[in-house]
Amino acid sequence: MSDKFQEGQVLEGKVTGIQPYGAFVALDEQVQGLVHISEVTHGYVKDINEHLSEGDEVQVKILNIDEKNNKYSLSIRATQEAPKKERRPRKQATPQQEDASAGFNTLKDKLEDWIKQSDDREKFRK
Repeated sequence: MSDKFQEGQVLEGKVTGIQPYGAFVALDEQVQGLVHISEVTHGYVKDINEHLSEGDEVQVKILNIDEKNNKYSLSIRATQEAPKKERRPRKQATPQQEDASAGFNTLKDKLEDWIKQSDDREKFRK
């Protein structure tokens, strides 16, 4: 295991292999780590090949070092600024939506009638 790398460190690496689940990145001659597909970029990545190719030089952050198993977990997206979320204006209620909420009021009104009918049936059965 290399003592020159630490969790949280940001450095340059070279993509040495790509799999459907992520990309292998060489940090130096002896050490390589995995950038999981979820750590490639902000947002959803359907096909990692649309974002990375073998031989690409990338900036990565070391998320985790598992010395026991000699595994490095890396992230490219942790080195990038998160995109700003757009604030969307709230939708105005349409007349149909207003009518739908009124439907609940009629159920409330009908509930008393149904309870009365149920009570009348119980009296009739006795």
